[in-house]
Amino acid sequence: MALPERWDLEVDVAVLGSGASATTAAILAADSGVEVALLERAEFVGGTTAISGGVLWLPNNHHMAEAGIEDSREDALAYLNSLSLGMMDDELVETLIDTGPEMLRYMEKNTPVSLHVFEGYPDYHPENPGGKPEGGRSLDNDLFPFEELGPWADRINHQPDAVFFPATMLEIDSKRIDDVPPDVMEARKARDMRSTGQALAGSLIKGCLDREIPVHTATRARELILDENDVVVGVRAERDGAAWFVKARKAVVIATGGFEWNEELVKAFLRGPMTAPTSTPENEGDGLLMAMGAGAALGNMSEAWWIPGIHVPGDEMRGRTFARLILAERTWPRSIIVNRNGKRFMNEAANYNAVGHAFHTFDPNTFEFINLPAWLIVDSQYQPPIARHQVGPDAPDWIRRADTLAELAAQIEVDAEGLEETVARFNEGVAHGHDPEFQRGVSAYDSYNGDRWEKAPFTTLGPIDTPPYYAAQIESGALGTKGGPKTNTKAQVMRATGGVIRGLYAVGNAMAGATAMVYGGAGGTLGPGMTFGYIAGRSAAEEPDHIA
Repeated sequence: MALPERWDLEVDVAVLGSGASATTAAILAADSGVEVALLERAEFVGGTTAISGGVLWLPNNHHMAEAGIEDSREDALAYLNSLSLGMMDDELVETLIDTGPEMLRYMEKNTPVSLHVFEGYPDYHPENPGGKPEGGRSLDNDLFPFEELGPWADRINHQPDAVFFPATMLEIDSKRIDDVPPDVMEARKARDMRSTGQALAGSLIKGCLDREIPVHTATRARELILDENDVVVGVRAERDGAAWFVKARKAVVIATGGFEWNEELVKAFLRGPMTAPTSTPENEGDGLLMAMGAGAALGNMSEAWWIPGIHVPGDEMRGRTFARLILAERTWPRSIIVNRNGKRFMNEAANYNAVGHAFHTFDPNTFEFINLPAWLIVDSQYQPPIARHQVGPDAPDWIRRADTLAELAAQIEVDAEGLEETVARFNEGVAHGHDPEFQRGVSAYDSYNGDRWEKAPFTTLGPIDTPPYYAAQIESGALGTKGGPKTNTKAQVMRATGGVIRGLYAVGNAMAGATAMVYGGAGGTLGPGMTFGYIAGRSAAEEPDHIA
């Protein structure tokens, strides 16, 4: 669009979004000596980061070395390349591996961000070359005291039913929480200490507040403003129902998340159905549309951070129905997932991104995605809750129940003979201590979200043989999308016709993902997101002034 007659805000660098990628970019730009502002569409800050696990996947990080875990640039690259199917941009991946450890040290030294090794959490494909079965690349957040945020404590994004328990994920997963003295827990509660994505988002927002970086909420960026030379010099936003023009003398950084909540973009770009997003509902591709309008080259558009998800009736966030990622539900013993034919179609205990890919198997004869809808099948001895609801007589109606597998199949419109045969075959394998069909329980990762107090493979294998039987519908979902404008190693947005769009950067899920279809391990979104946010903030600050 043409230059406006007035500017409502003038800064050197305008960062769009307020998640981990955005706040990291803003902090680095401010630390480089330029004037920065954050523009956030929602009334809350923190984006999807704040409702996530908050884990960062960063190979060869200093916490690994301190814990005595060996890693190297070569191992990290070998691991990612073993999974990439030739789809990754080598320069971007090398930049990620080389800069990630530097970013981590900088953020821990200069902001309240503080992490530790998530002990024992394997890479998602740990047996691949360069993989880490013992973990180390995934980093968990230390607790962060929300009392330090003052009035901003109530403005960090969260799900409506969120309960903030003052313990790290590592403490909970390892049961170390049982060893925390009651007086320590009370002290944590008194300071409103939070973990996971709340800790990461809170510490990053505190880093912005400490630098007096303005955070403009309820301000939706809509269109990039380019000068006569097609250089980005600002952005048109919507604020209080009116246009609001922001001059960005040096650059605009797009960090608005993906497009998983935009049904038209999902249908246009993703490889198959995706009906269960779990992210913040503002992720409607605003940044993607702005970049497209400026002539950006696009990449990785068919990919997402795939998951199996469950819709629980009544689960809403700002008027939109959100889904829940299922982990233990499909990994614990006495559970399988079947398609409409009553057949298993994957290793249910594999990482959620790999499981998500299995939903998109296409049958050329019936001309349909044969594995949708899918159903989680369990028996009465199954232990973990399904999306926070236990099986049993008090289970909600959306968890179907029947005394026989045939009756259950009729309820969920699944082939009864196929389901009975599948369960019988699965149970026979369990009796012999293996899953000959999909090798469930073989990988070190398979056991992590299962019953780890059993011995593998019975951490994840158990018979389905004790009625009544239960079923819950599983949908193809996503933590976020992975496609967007292509960027170079400085996070500059590339132009579709060649070269870069001067004054424009993209990071996080708003850029074409550096790891393409690969999800290396827990934190595979946030680690790269913060790394390229770090690069973008520093690079944007080095731009010359493009407009007076």
